[in-house]
Amino acid sequence: MQQAVARPILVVDDPLFDEHRARGYHPERPERLVAARHALATASGVATELLAPRDATNDELERVHRARYLEELERLENHYGALDDDTYLSPRSVAAARRAAGGALALSDALLEDTGPRIGLALVRPPGHHARPDRGMGFCLLNNIAIAAANALAKGVKKIAIVDWDVHHGNGTQDAFYADPRVLFVSLHQAPFYPGTGGTNDLGTGDGTGFTVNVPLSPNAGDPTYRAAFDRIVCPVLDAYAPELVLVSAGFDAHARDPLAGMRVTAAGFGQLARAVGSIAARHAGGRVGIFLEGGYDLEGLEASLGATLAGVAGRDPGPSEAPSEEAPPLSMRHGQDLERSRKALSGYWKL
Repeated sequence: MQQAVARPILVVDDPLFDEHRARGYHPERPERLVAARHALATASGVATELLAPRDATNDELERVHRARYLEELERLENHYGALDDDTYLSPRSVAAARRAAGGALALSDALLEDTGPRIGLALVRPPGHHARPDRGMGFCLLNNIAIAAANALAKGVKKIAIVDWDVHHGNGTQDAFYADPRVLFVSLHQAPFYPGTGGTNDLGTGDGTGFTVNVPLSPNAGDPTYRAAFDRIVCPVLDAYAPELVLVSAGFDAHARDPLAGMRVTAAGFGQLARAVGSIAARHAGGRVGIFLEGGYDLEGLEASLGATLAGVAGRDPGPSEAPSEEAPPLSMRHGQDLERSRKALSGYWKL
């Protein structure tokens, strides 16, 4: 991959995101953003340009979410509560979610307005990829990346790729675009695992059939498995699709240190995935790629992985702290079989 043009990374952040906080301990906590901000501040050779987020309007949210669900969130605003056993609300949570969605819109607009290579980073909370059109779940209230993609479609973009490497399947994002060939949704995730969706035969429906790409992976997959998934499936599909805009649901809970999952990816592994995504964006999307923070609940793993991701997507060599680790096991027969199942399911739609 050629070195990307050295331009500031567009960053969405806001103090309001820190006010989404549970009354007791919860893994989706403000300290995650502290770690992410530290990764950005200490990234070698990275300049930033802050984008001021705004609150998303109901009209903008209704490109993805049902009006009845938005009304439910409005009723819960300024109160403690929960949408389910996992998904809490504090008095400022709905306001933070609207600001996060507005930040996603600001980032989408900025990437589309730029004519040259540009990287955007949305340091937003609550995360979004589990939020379905009609309800929030899995720590997520509003689907930030889907809202950004829907905004780009409304602005005339014809082909958008969303790559989701969070350890959990992005069921909400899949639901939003399951019948829409203008959005290619690609998800690598641990299976069986929460939320129980994202099987190899979940391929889309109607005109969107073939434009949902799921790569469910057995537990203990490490860097070699994820690299093989990109080499054998993800990158060939992305190259054939030739997106005009690339968005990434960058969850870092597949990291070997993460307490909520069972994968073995290292920070360097995430950097390799990001390098591949950056190369796709450089070839097809004018170098325009937006990275949206999703999961990742070990603070050290999140910080190191985000730093490696920023280096990778920009085409820079990893720093010493992002060097490969011995934690990741080699590609196993079981993981090879996982990849072969996904490849066979997709072979009728893509040349793999």
